Amino acid sequence: MSAGLNEYIILSALLFAIGFFGVLLRKNTLVIYMCLELMLIASTVALAAFSRFNGTIEGNVFVFFILTVAAAEVAVGLAIIVALFRKRQTVQVEELNALKN
Repeated sequence: MSAGLNEYIILSALLFAIGFFGVLLRKNTLVIYMCLELMLIASTVALAAFSRFNGTIEGNVFVFFILTVAAAEVAVGLAIIVALFRKRQTVQVEELNALKN
């Protein structure tokens, strides 16, 4: 039994929706960051599926570059979150208002 293109696109849309609603509804910066990464992974699943079912390599090349950029993004994003935590002693979004104090 093999999964078709529709199943991969449904999986990708479901992962993207979970990540999107996680970004909208969560208040913790680490959880928001993980949801953003989940949205990025959903787009790579869709690109890889389209590439496989079209018989081309371009989608896989895009996935390679997206994952490379995501690795650098993780390092920078976590460093920013750690710096915010050291300065403010919290990772809650409501308390990280730069315009106050």
